[in-house]
Amino acid sequence: MFFRTDEIEARLGELDRQLMDPSISGQRDRYRQVTREHAEVSRMVTLVHQLRDAETERQDLAELLQDPDMRDMALLDKERLDAQIPELEQALRLLMLPKDPYEGRNLILEIRAGTGGDEAALFAGDLFRMYCRYADTQGWRTEILSASEITVAGSANGFKEVICLITGDTVYSQLKYEAGVHRVQRVPVTETQGRIHTSAATVAILPEADEVEIKIRAEDLRTDVFRAGGPGGQSVNTTDSAVRLTHLPTGLVVICQDEKSQIKNKAKALKVLSARLLERERSQQAAAEAADRKAQVGSGDRSERIRTYNFPQNRLTDHRVTGTDGSTFTLYKLDKIIMGDLQEVITGVTSHFQAELLKEQEGR
Repeated sequence: MFFRTDEIEARLGELDRQLMDPSISGQRDRYRQVTREHAEVSRMVTLVHQLRDAETERQDLAELLQDPDMRDMALLDKERLDAQIPELEQALRLLMLPKDPYEGRNLILEIRAGTGGDEAALFAGDLFRMYCRYADTQGWRTEILSASEITVAGSANGFKEVICLITGDTVYSQLKYEAGVHRVQRVPVTETQGRIHTSAATVAILPEADEVEIKIRAEDLRTDVFRAGGPGGQSVNTTDSAVRLTHLPTGLVVICQDEKSQIKNKAKALKVLSARLLERERSQQAAAEAADRKAQVGSGDRSERIRTYNFPQNRLTDHRVTGTDGSTFTLYKLDKIIMGDLQEVITGVTSHFQAELLKEQEGR
């Protein structure tokens, strides 16, 4: 386990020197990057020291185990260390995994109604509110960038599409595995005979793009303005404030009409377009890398059904996570999960993909 510890401790020293350099305080992005890496490497060094101390303590017990008067106490200490050392090794292995290049980013969450008509739109609304409530518990900030809202059965609100920006620490690392097709099984509010229907919504998780990563040339962009659609009211639908951006080289189109200001709508649309272009590049790169591999780990392929929300059984099942006995990851607390109690789900899914990454690294 110590094949890289000298490098790790040397890196911590280098990061300490960078943080002590007065010039870095004026470089906001660089300072944030160094601070984040320093915290991560510090955790690694702490684990290395704890592991070394535990190994040394276990070696020192060998002599005590030979002493009849000390044997019982030494056996208890050995039992504790035999359990502690593998946990420390596993935690260190996880920290040493190759880092996702988008860790630490804010993200753009896109939810779209899939098959199922109005019920799918209602489910998209439920998912959006679920993620917003979870974001609140984490102290994250959410901002709607674009939304196409509908009203069903006079009161229930859903979305054909909703796009929002979520900002905060660990946002991307916690939610990156949420991308995919989410399926719901329940009795819709419009169902008069009590039959259970199956509908779906798609979730996309896009890391927010840095300006240096995605350069959108003015000549590659067509901008159309028009009056916003939706319900009327003061200052609504009376000016050409809605914006449609078309990226000519790729054909990607983004529409934003939530703000009364054309300038604000264009700024939001550019943010979404940049994230989609970054995702496009990332997907193309992942596809090229996957050509030489049997399967991708954590690809977040949106064409794949990842999860089922069964309301009659109060059950959530994630179809990607399976136990050694072939059972899928299932929780019977959907009523709490849909209200934003997502931590157990996110922890279970993240642990699964981390284990897959460890297997992949060990197999190389």
